[in-house]
Amino acid sequence: MENSLAPIRFILLLGAAAAAAADILPGSTLFASDPNSTWPSPNNTFTLSFFQDDPGNPNSFFAGIRYDARIPIWKAGGDSGSVSSSASLRFLPNGDLQLTSGGGSSPTVVVWSSNTAGRGVSSARLDDSGNLVLRNATAPNIWSTFDNPTDTIVPSQNFTLNNTLKSGKFSFKLRQNGNLTLLWNNSITYYNSGFNSSADFELNSPSLSMNPVGILSLFDPSLPNPLKLVYSSDYSDEGDILRFVKLDDDGNLRIYSYNKKGSRNPILRWSALSDQCRVFGYCGNFGICSYNDSGPICSCPSENFAPVDPEDLRQGCRRKVELGSCSSNQSILQMDHSVFLTYDPELSSQQTISAGISACRQTCLVSAACIASTALADGTGFCYQKLPNFVSGYRSLTLPSTSFVKVCGTPLPYPSHDDSEKKKKSGSELPGWVVGVAVAGSILGLILFQAGLWLWCFRNRPRFSPLPDQLALLEYASGTPVQFSYRDLHRATGGFKEKLGDGGFGAVYRGVLRANNRTIVAVKQLEGIEQGEKQFRMEVATISSTHHLNLVRLIGFCSEGRRHRLLVYEFMKNGSLDLFLFSGKFLKWEQRYVIALGTARAMTYLHEECRDCIVHCDIKPENILLDDNYNAKVSDFGLAKLVNPKDDRHRTLTSIRGTRGYLAPECLANLPITSKSDVYSFGMVLLEIVSGKRNFHVSTETNGKKFSTWAYEEYEKGNASAILDKSLGAHEIDMDQVMRAIEVSFWCIQEQISQRPKMGKVVQMLEGVCHFDRPPSPRAPTDRNSINMASSSTSSSRSGQNLERASSSLLHAD
Repeated sequence: MENSLAPIRFILLLGAAAAAAADILPGSTLFASDPNSTWPSPNNTFTLSFFQDDPGNPNSFFAGIRYDARIPIWKAGGDSGSVSSSASLRFLPNGDLQLTSGGGSSPTVVVWSSNTAGRGVSSARLDDSGNLVLRNATAPNIWSTFDNPTDTIVPSQNFTLNNTLKSGKFSFKLRQNGNLTLLWNNSITYYNSGFNSSADFELNSPSLSMNPVGILSLFDPSLPNPLKLVYSSDYSDEGDILRFVKLDDDGNLRIYSYNKKGSRNPILRWSALSDQCRVFGYCGNFGICSYNDSGPICSCPSENFAPVDPEDLRQGCRRKVELGSCSSNQSILQMDHSVFLTYDPELSSQQTISAGISACRQTCLVSAACIASTALADGTGFCYQKLPNFVSGYRSLTLPSTSFVKVCGTPLPYPSHDDSEKKKKSGSELPGWVVGVAVAGSILGLILFQAGLWLWCFRNRPRFSPLPDQLALLEYASGTPVQFSYRDLHRATGGFKEKLGDGGFGAVYRGVLRANNRTIVAVKQLEGIEQGEKQFRMEVATISSTHHLNLVRLIGFCSEGRRHRLLVYEFMKNGSLDLFLFSGKFLKWEQRYVIALGTARAMTYLHEECRDCIVHCDIKPENILLDDNYNAKVSDFGLAKLVNPKDDRHRTLTSIRGTRGYLAPECLANLPITSKSDVYSFGMVLLEIVSGKRNFHVSTETNGKKFSTWAYEEYEKGNASAILDKSLGAHEIDMDQVMRAIEVSFWCIQEQISQRPKMGKVVQMLEGVCHFDRPPSPRAPTDRNSINMASSSTSSSRSGQNLERASSSLLHAD
C-alpha cells in the first residue's frame, strides 16, 4: 500500500514545485529595456511583460498581459500607461505593484500603482486564464487584473457593475438592469442595449462573462439561467481560439477571435454599432463623420474651420475665426444631409424645440447661446439646438436631415477633397509647360473616357437608369435601399431562372449584383400589390428603416408600374427553416432553441420596439431564414399594412395574407387582427421546432388528430418526450429547455386572444426570466367570452380587454 502511494506523492510534489515556481515574489522587477524580462503563466499561454503597441512611436512601451505574446488583454495604467524604455514594473516588498518611469539621472515617477501596499500581499501569480492575482496565505485574491480591467474582457473573467472598460474618452459599463452601455466622456450614452427591452425590473448583482465558445452571457442570482446576449459569428467553432470583448479606441465595442494556428491577427466577429459614424465624438469636436470606399473618415464642416491636428483628423476642428471676434457679423452655414448626434434631449448642453427647417435655422442664428442645430426630417418636427460644449456630426447623402452651424463672416462651401490644398501646392511647383501639357492631356483623356462610358451605358443600361452605380453602392453601404431597374434585376437573376421558393407574396429568385462585387441576393417578385407608387415607396422605406439582428435586410427594390414590383434582400446561405425541420436536414437542439429565441426577439422588435407596430401575418418556417451561422432571420415582414399600436385592437387588415395551419382563429372569423395573431403563428412554429412535424400533421401516431391537439393530450399525460423530434434522440438535449418551449407554444396557441402572451413576454418565458403556470388546453371554452361567440369586432375587443385583465395573473415576472 505504501509503495502504491509513492507515485501519487511524487506527482503532488511536482505540482507543488510547479506552483511555487509560478509564484512571483516581492522584489521582482520587469524592465522595458529587456525584451526577455517576462512573468509567464504556468502553461506559457499568457505573459506579463513590456511591449510596444504604437508602431508610429518606437520609444513607447506598455507593461501588460498578452495572449500568445501578441494579443494585449490588460495594460498597467490603461491608455495613460505609456512609458519609455527606461521604465520598469516593480513588485515592491510592501506588496505594491508599481509602474515607474525614469531613473538614473532622471527622477523616478510612479505612472501607475495597484495601491496594495500594507495589505499583506506576499506573492503574485499569473494564472492560465490570464488573470494576475496579488495574494497571501489567507486571502487568495487581494487584487487582480480581472477585477481591474482596462479595455478587454476574456473568458473566465466576470465583468460587474463596479468595472469599467476605458479607451480614450470612451467607456463601457454594465447597468443595474442588465443594459450594456457605451459612453463618451462619461456624459453621453450613445449605445444602450438591454437584454430584453420589455423587462421592467432591476437585477440584484448582474455580471457579464464571455464563454470560451463565443457567447457573451448575463448572470444574476435572480435569473434561473444565464441569458445569452451576443453570439460571436464563429461561436462553437473548434480550435485553439481566444475570443474576447474589446472596447476599441474608436468607441465601438467588439468581439474578436484569435486562432494561434490561423491568421496572426484577430478577426472581427461582432460589433455593438454597425454604423461607426453613430459613435458620439468619433471625429472630435465639430468633426463630421462620413464614409468613403474604405470606411469612416473625418472632416470639418466647411472651409470656415480647420483641423485641430492635420495629421489626425479625429482630433476635431476649430473655427478659423471665433464667434467672439465678430459678434455683429455672424451667419449660418447650412449643411444638407447632416445631423448633429443627439442621444439625450434632456442634456443641459442642448435644447429641444418644435420647429421647421427655416425656424430651426433662424432661432439658432438669433440665440446667443446656440452654436449649431439640426432640423430632423423624421416626422417629429424637432429641432435640436446645441449650446457651447461639444458637437459631433454625421454627414451622408442618404440622411434627409439638415444641420446649421454658426460661423463668423461668409459661410464657405463644404470641402470637396481633403487633399485639395496638397494637390494645388504640388502643381504649382512644376514648370508651366508641364502643367499645361498635363491639363490638356487630362481633358482629352476625360473626354474620351466620357464618350466611351456614354456608349457603354447606351448599349447596356436601360433608358431610365434610376441611380448611377456609385450612388447605388453608396446607398447600399449606408443601409438605404437601392432602386434597381427591372432590366437590372432580370439580368442579375439570369432571367429569373433559379427559383429559391414561393413566398406568400410571390416567388423568390437567386441573383448576383455585378455592380456590387458580385453580391448574391434574393429577389422577390411581388404579386397582388395594388398600392399606388407613392404608397408602395413609403412601405419600402418603412421596411428599410426596420433593422434587427434577426430580420432579413432589405437591399433594394424595383417599381416600374404595377407589373414590375420587386424587392431585393440579402441572401441566406442555409435557406429556410422548413428545409431542416421537414426535408431531411438536421439541426441540433441547441441550434433550434437559438433559432426560436431569435425569431421571438425579431417579432418582439416588430410588435413592441418599432415606432409603428408591424404585424407580420405570415409567420411560418418558410419565412424564417438561416444565415451562415444558423441564426434566425425573419423575412416578409412589413409587407402587410402597418398597424397603429395605440388602437391595434380595433384595426382590421383589409387583405390578410397567411398560411392555413398557422393562421390564428380570429383571422378565419373575420375578427380584428392584432399582434396576438402573430403570437399564435409563432406558437405553431415553436411546436414544429420541438417536434420536427407539421402542426397540422395527421397520422396513426396521432390517432387521426391534428398534431397540435394530440401534442397537448400527451403533455397532459406527462408524456412530453413523445412530442420531441425522434431524430434528436442520439444527441445532447436540454430537457428543461424542451419542456419550456412546449409549454410556451401551448400558451401562444390559445384560441382566446387574451390568454396569449405578448411577444416580449414570450422572450422572457423562453429565456427563463419569468415564471408561468401550466398552460390550459388551447381550445377555447364555449362561454360568452369565446371568440367564436363574439357578435362584432367591437364586442370582441371589449371582451378581450376584460380577459386580458382576468388572465394577467397567469404570467408574472419573477
